Amino acid sequence: MNPTGIRLHAPAPGWALTADVVVVGSGVAGLTAALRCEAAGLATVVVTKARLDDGSTRWAQGGIAAALGEGDTPEQHLDDTLVAGAGLCDADAVRLLVTEGPDAVRRLIGTGARFDASAEGGLELTREGGHHRRRIAHAGGDATGAEISRALVEAVRARADVRGATGASRRPGIRLVENALVLDLLTDAEGRTAGVTLHVMGEGQHDGVGAVHAPAVVLATGGMGQVFSATTNPAVSTGDGVALALRAGAEVSDLEFVQFHPTVLFLGADAEGQQPLVSEAVRGEGAHLVDADGTRFMVGQHELAELAPRDIVAKGIMRRMRERNAEHMYLDARHFGAGMWARRFPTILAACRAHGIDPVTEPVPVAPAAHYASGGVRTDDRGRTTVPGLYACGEVACTGVHGANRLASNSLLEGLVYAERIAADVAAGHTDGTLHARVPAPVPYPERPAYPLLPPEARLAVQRIMTDGAGVLRSAASLTRAAERLEGLHADAREALREHGKTAEPGVDAWEATNLLCVARVLVAAAARREETRGCHWREDRPERDDTGWRRHLVVTLNPDRSLAVHTTQTAEFPPTDSRRTSPQEQ
Repeated sequence: MNPTGIRLHAPAPGWALTADVVVVGSGVAGLTAALRCEAAGLATVVVTKARLDDGSTRWAQGGIAAALGEGDTPEQHLDDTLVAGAGLCDADAVRLLVTEGPDAVRRLIGTGARFDASAEGGLELTREGGHHRRRIAHAGGDATGAEISRALVEAVRARADVRGATGASRRPGIRLVENALVLDLLTDAEGRTAGVTLHVMGEGQHDGVGAVHAPAVVLATGGMGQVFSATTNPAVSTGDGVALALRAGAEVSDLEFVQFHPTVLFLGADAEGQQPLVSEAVRGEGAHLVDADGTRFMVGQHELAELAPRDIVAKGIMRRMRERNAEHMYLDARHFGAGMWARRFPTILAACRAHGIDPVTEPVPVAPAAHYASGGVRTDDRGRTTVPGLYACGEVACTGVHGANRLASNSLLEGLVYAERIAADVAAGHTDGTLHARVPAPVPYPERPAYPLLPPEARLAVQRIMTDGAGVLRSAASLTRAAERLEGLHADAREALREHGKTAEPGVDAWEATNLLCVARVLVAAAARREETRGCHWREDRPERDDTGWRRHLVVTLNPDRSLAVHTTQTAEFPPTDSRRTSPQEQ
């Protein structure tokens, strides 16, 4: 762990809270961690960027994967996950996921989540890409994330801290700070976690920049899909957690492996922002991928055809689009009939019809779009990062479970399982005294920033640079061009600061744009360094997988001068996160 001294330019905190643990994020990972920490008797604060139910979890359509069906086993789930991960999964991390997963799902049901039931009364399980068994539990047909979010939000609000007019607690519980963007990690004199700074937007008990002092911080901030022009991610997915961790000196890994979901509703070549997803479960129920002539082009490319792992299907679609000089392919599920569409996929049906497409009577135009970051802040099997007291789970984390390509519907399960493990570790540390209240080291808040903020309009520039140079198809030339253009954005802001002493006005839009540039630089550097094609990283100039040279992970840290240090692990296994025991060897 190497503190960088880099912080987002922001006013000094005007208020502060104290807690045993602060959880940043309100998806399945964050809310599960908060509930388990509160149940263990820890003073818990939840900070979330929008409202409590506005995280990425509620957008998940397909479901949650676990070996819950007759004849299915964790070992079979393990095998499918390892195959999808293209040689870079940490087998121990996956084994932990699939063995603890079924009971974690049962505890989620106990929390109040209601999954769709079969005629016999058990869970109605479906199948998705890369799975050889029906093991996907779903809710509301295609509204699984929304149901999980509802159940967890209700549980958290039921345990929320209630305060009177004087501010005194009438009912101790989880303290909620909504509409708040986390800024930076606070550390003590020894470099251990001591809390976070944050900015609360709008009215509430707290406003403006403040701080939560806590010896444990759990990052559950979701992904970074907004680094690309077109994504299935909501507008809040701007890589804030990864950027915070980098500035704090944490290691990130596998950021080059961005999963592009194969079947996103095609709204036009110039469409930008969040795009409607057409769930993998539609193919799991028998929909076919076809070209304009009606040819099923995935047949013969993989034994599972349309149900191959996502990276293979996305590449198959892109190849066919190139062959036919087409902007999109089609997903044909007309044979479902109106009844099945309405019962099983009501959300997707409504989204398609809202855009003038009726999947009951016509094929649905689809194309790949940025969907999920398989990499993130590097953690161990207890969610611990390389910064003492800083944890990460969910999409912001790199646990080793996903490898080079995430298996469909493993993400919700990962958030659930690792959040529980984090809560257990934080509670144990609180009990044995290793996690105790820490005094944050003094932080300078100069009027003249040490580092520039990007102006809000740079967000669009970052997205277009990344889409052009680091999207589904990459090459040395495209990545070099992207790196140069990203550096140009930072150089312009740095020059304005040096020449005029000015930077963009501190605020949510500028902070988000600056975070996006930070994670974009890391992604491009890692993608350029990995000279092979593996999983969801596709190098046109290096089309083959190279196990001899590249069956290993790239680990990136941020230097105090904002340059990047890129290392590789010696094998596909991650070294311990405790840097006192070992550290990645430089390639």
